[in-house]
Amino acid sequence: MASPPTLPISNPQSTTTGDSQPPIATPAFRAFITRLSSSIRHGFSQRRPWSELLDRSSFSRPESLTEAASRVRKNFSYFRVNYVSLLAFALAISLLSHPFSLLVLLALLAAWLFLYVFKSSDQPLVIFGRTFSDRETLGVLLVLTVVVVFLTSVGSLLISALLVGLAIVCAHGAFRVPEDLFLDDQEPANAGFLSFLGGAASSAAAAAAPAVIARV
Repeated sequence: MASPPTLPISNPQSTTTGDSQPPIATPAFRAFITRLSSSIRHGFSQRRPWSELLDRSSFSRPESLTEAASRVRKNFSYFRVNYVSLLAFALAISLLSHPFSLLVLLALLAAWLFLYVFKSSDQPLVIFGRTFSDRETLGVLLVLTVVVVFLTSVGSLLISALLVGLAIVCAHGAFRVPEDLFLDDQEPANAGFLSFLGGAASSAAAAAAPAVIARV
């Protein structure tokens, strides 16, 4: 007697697993956040004491523009972490005093991260029933960035905050006498808080590389 034919049985769990892949590349995003936070902690650990930065006995008027430029260069090499912190503080104060601009920038950053950089390449973006390809998404994000930065008050706010911070840094560097600073014992120019900038950029590139290569 012939045995009845065996019916194929599908595995619903595997099908569901394949269709439920998260739109965000979670490991890459976590790696980006981890590297960014570790770079920030390392940068702040290299800052100079603020009492040394604000020592009144070390201030004097420069005799010429050449001397002022030399002081700015030496002081920036020594207080670079503190100076970048002052620039970040000026930006933070400006953005916190304008909550709408801060929300717009955060929304723009979130759009770049979650809609393009860390989005799975095999899952297209669907908004209101319309499917957007990766190139269309990139084009929309670029246009949105140009509109937000250059056609609104956000760009002027950022530029004004940076100019104020740079003016404070240059004024301090020009009037702070660097003779008492241990410039010979300082770390290389690429260390300290500037390494955080490079480290953050490299971590962002490393985390976003698979997604970007897949789109190209």
